[in-house]
Amino acid sequence: MNALNADLHCHSTASDGTLPPGDVVRRAHANGVDLLALTDHDELLGLPEAMTVAEGLGLRFVPGVEISVSWLDQTLHVVGLGIDPTNEALIAGLAQVRSGRDGRAGRIAAELERIGIHGALDGALRYAGNPALVSRAHFARYLVEIGIAKNVHDVFLHYLARGKPGYVEHVWATLEEAMGWIKGAGGLAVVAHPGRYRLSHAEMEILFERFKDLGGDAIEVSCGAHDGGQVLAFARMVRKFGLMASRASDFHGPEDSPIDLGRAPPLPPDLTPVWTRLM
Repeated sequence: MNALNADLHCHSTASDGTLPPGDVVRRAHANGVDLLALTDHDELLGLPEAMTVAEGLGLRFVPGVEISVSWLDQTLHVVGLGIDPTNEALIAGLAQVRSGRDGRAGRIAAELERIGIHGALDGALRYAGNPALVSRAHFARYLVEIGIAKNVHDVFLHYLARGKPGYVEHVWATLEEAMGWIKGAGGLAVVAHPGRYRLSHAEMEILFERFKDLGGDAIEVSCGAHDGGQVLAFARMVRKFGLMASRASDFHGPEDSPIDLGRAPPLPPDLTPVWTRLM
């Protein structure tokens, strides 16, 4: 089953991706993806178009979402796979999470204004396919456009990461809330790109233990954010906690992502892929 080309985490213009949902599906199909999940941030809007295009191409499709979570002093992301997009509690929960984004966007713009970067909110909005989901990525694209930085990665590094001038604190869903919404909608819960979080080894183990206690299913072991050493490290975590493993590009767009759809490294062969529960 590991030979399957599964990509179970990617984004469209429904959140902070640069391609419309249908184009994401078409690109995945052209890249030889066998099983695809669209997992926009805190949003289900892109799923109907993606499902329709996938059906027309004969590509197996998994409805998904990526939920923003506040845990300790970190923002984490939990992916829900195989969710029912009509589940009322999930829809209401995601609306609650999204409702805080407008205020955060205004605060980011104000912080950038304070250091002499003007018009950032209007600039970010031009990049947002979904005005209800203005994210740091949209601000980053605007800052690249006006020559503040060479690329999106540099913007995050120097302006939008914790401790930098454009960073603002924000409280998202709790881990318990996100897990409840995903499980209540019949989905599988996956910790997304754990290598991106600034957690000690002990804190990471506490996270995975709590995640498993709440009914968590898998860890994203192979993804665009992980190098080879991290793949091996999170494979060990999967074995230790008796979880499944996921594989994903976390694709946001041709210019914004370290790897393309379907191009994540294979999972270590002894791990149980999460897609065994999705097919």
